[in-house]
Amino acid sequence: MSYQTFDLVVNDKIAHLQLNRPEAYNSMSREFWREFPEAIRALDITAEARVLVISSTGKHFCAGMDLEVFTQPDPDMFQGEAGRRAEAMRRLVQQLQACFSVLEDVRMPVLTAIQGGCIGGALDLVCASDMRYCTKDAFFTVKETELGMTADLGTLQRLPQLVAPGLARELAYTGRKMLAEEAVTSGFVNEVFDDQDQMLSGVKKIAELISQRSPLAVTGCKQMINYARDHSTADSLSYMATWQAGMFQPADMMQTFAAKMSGKQPDFEGLRPIKSAFTE
Repeated sequence: MSYQTFDLVVNDKIAHLQLNRPEAYNSMSREFWREFPEAIRALDITAEARVLVISSTGKHFCAGMDLEVFTQPDPDMFQGEAGRRAEAMRRLVQQLQACFSVLEDVRMPVLTAIQGGCIGGALDLVCASDMRYCTKDAFFTVKETELGMTADLGTLQRLPQLVAPGLARELAYTGRKMLAEEAVTSGFVNEVFDDQDQMLSGVKKIAELISQRSPLAVTGCKQMINYARDHSTADSLSYMATWQAGMFQPADMMQTFAAKMSGKQPDFEGLRPIKSAFTE
């Protein structure tokens, strides 16, 4: 499928989604909020890709919410009875949150490659990815604070689990920029590259390694790590044991051993596409 706000291709089991509005600093227009979750869910449904790389074009990765969304809001947001208006607002925020939570929900790992500014809503997006990489000119900012509002799409919930809580609070309270050097030393990004070409090359190499592993083992890792983040160690260990009781099968391990003996790369069976429970 083709999209207005980004390009999406799948090659050799690796999906690459690239934001393509550099003239607007890849800001998130109304079309983006419709297209992005649809595209990510479609990748998960078909199971053609085993890893997803998200990158961008131009000087900045993404400037966050497009100003059009702020300057031309739905008039119903500010009209009508207060309680019902607030309920509708809460539901809208939850719908927007789901646009990024989908990155955690899908079975494949998601790698983000960031150059220049990663601002506001863009920070919400990359916080929901599995790993982050950036160029040396990159910076990250909780822009919402400077604009007079509280960030509401995931940064405040995820960032304190990716860096020291005190640093997350400082970034949120001040809205200051976190530059690439601080981002890597704090553990927010895995690696800093000199430029975008080097970054994309490096990230794609990591994606290739992931795509060569058993997709069942990789998705198990993702689900267990995400579960452990939100639960106690005891609960997480119990869930791990339950997962292994159902998902651990010897086929992939036997294939790995056979491949090592033959000197060839194993060719693992992919995860099954997601079908409706009522599809004939």
